[in-house]
Amino acid sequence: MTRKKVKLAYITNDSARKATYKKRKKGLMKKVSELSTLCGIEACAIIYSPYESQPEVWPSPVGVQRVLSEFKKLPEMEQSKKMVNQESFLRQRIAKANEQLKKQCKDNREKEMTQVLFQNLTGKGLHNLNMMDLNDLGWLIEQNLKDINKRVDTLTKASHSQGSAAASSATMVTPEAKPKRGEKVQAGRSGIEANMDTMQRQQWIMDLMNPQDHVGFGGNEMMLPFGDNNHNALWSNAFFPWEK
Repeated sequence: MTRKKVKLAYITNDSARKATYKKRKKGLMKKVSELSTLCGIEACAIIYSPYESQPEVWPSPVGVQRVLSEFKKLPEMEQSKKMVNQESFLRQRIAKANEQLKKQCKDNREKEMTQVLFQNLTGKGLHNLNMMDLNDLGWLIEQNLKDINKRVDTLTKASHSQGSAAASSATMVTPEAKPKRGEKVQAGRSGIEANMDTMQRQQWIMDLMNPQDHVGFGGNEMMLPFGDNNHNALWSNAFFPWEK
């Protein structure tokens, strides 16, 4: 069976208040004893009440005097560092609740502006927004752009690093041929291949411009491109100098 929640308020009934005091006093002494035993610390408790002429102490009057003397040896700043009363405790709780409220309001405002941003993307417009809403919306857009640019930079750096690592691993070291006397050294393998391609194209163009040096294109007939055979008669009646 669960314990019923007790309302923290002054008990007006005298007999009920006295019974509650005795019960809570016993529980408080037990908690102080457990705290001292489990954590290995020096602790004491002093309780004054209108129902008894002498205060209740724990663990004993001598133990209480020892703990109090050790406490008084500390500097005043250390003594009051974590000391609170009912008023200061409530002030701390109120300040903490105000901070939580402020944070929650900020989160709600950001979610609201995010919803407005997506509605604007669907074409609903910004007609019902005031200056404060527009400022908050502009701030949200700037934050999103910063996050996007940061993400793009991170991905770009990662791709560059992966590309450089792949290029370095794929590079092959080949022995270079020693150039002969009077020959010019080429800039690299890519330059040699480019020069060879240029020479081949020049030779191909010269072959087309001087067909008399060749016997023919595989025979006495010239093949038309793309398999076009409709003009074979025209090409067969043409005059070719090398067939003369």
